[in-house]
Amino acid sequence: MAGRSRKKKEVVRVESAPEATTEHSDDRPTWTPTPEAKQQATKFRLIAAGLWLLAIAGEAFAIFWVLRQDPVNMVLLIAMIVVIGALAIGGSLLWKRANRLDPASKSEPTRFFVQNQLGAIITVIAFLPLIVLIFANKDMDGKQKGIAGGIAVAVAAVAVYFGIDFDSPSVEQYTEESNIIEQLTGEDLVYWTKSGTVFHVCEEVPDVNRESQDGRIYEGTVADAHAAGKSRLVSYWQREAVNYCGYTQEQVDAVEAGTSGSGDDATPEDDATAPAEDAATP
Repeated sequence: MAGRSRKKKEVVRVESAPEATTEHSDDRPTWTPTPEAKQQATKFRLIAAGLWLLAIAGEAFAIFWVLRQDPVNMVLLIAMIVVIGALAIGGSLLWKRANRLDPASKSEPTRFFVQNQLGAIITVIAFLPLIVLIFANKDMDGKQKGIAGGIAVAVAAVAVYFGIDFDSPSVEQYTEESNIIEQLTGEDLVYWTKSGTVFHVCEEVPDVNRESQDGRIYEGTVADAHAAGKSRLVSYWQREAVNYCGYTQEQVDAVEAGTSGSGDDATPEDDATAPAEDAATP
């Protein structure tokens, strides 16, 4: 145990574009993505839109050709259902990656909802008419309807699940995280591992020094961490800062006083559980 804790992991600096801007304002979100991040997000969204269009085209083919055959080719119908699902899921995953690079603002609730849940919405459009017409088809017997309809419902449910963003990023979240890190450390620099889901205040915290897939700790800006798929700043950053990163409780309190709602988005799905950390720290 002690031997493992002495093993030093390599710290790798992520090559980042020019930093995202943070224009300070009291009444609106201030974080904006870099032009490079917006360009990458646009590329992902265009590819996602293309995959979704192919999924809807596949649905149209299944409705207007496959279901109109007598008898209905069950193998082809099931294959089309699977292909539509795969295209919908692929589009949703790319769309989510784009939203991590260029998130919407909660100040526009309708746009925020649609932008973050568009994958689920498109999936419903790509499957619901097909499912209804399968069960209403007069050229299929009950067994065929049960098989094809059941598979369609199952594939649609999986695709909708991948289309839903359960932890939607926002401009406000990125602004607050950047402000916390910059006020605490004086620079926009955070740390994470390839297998982790969140990012951390410094490279000394136990969470990033546990054994990981590639034995590396990555450092970069808050925007870099989100682009790498990390959902948020660890919910117990205050304890990390005091116990492992060399900051005092007074410094942490000052940061919390200068930022609003710094712990509102806390989540239990961090790299390590809080009780384990509590037991390990004095």
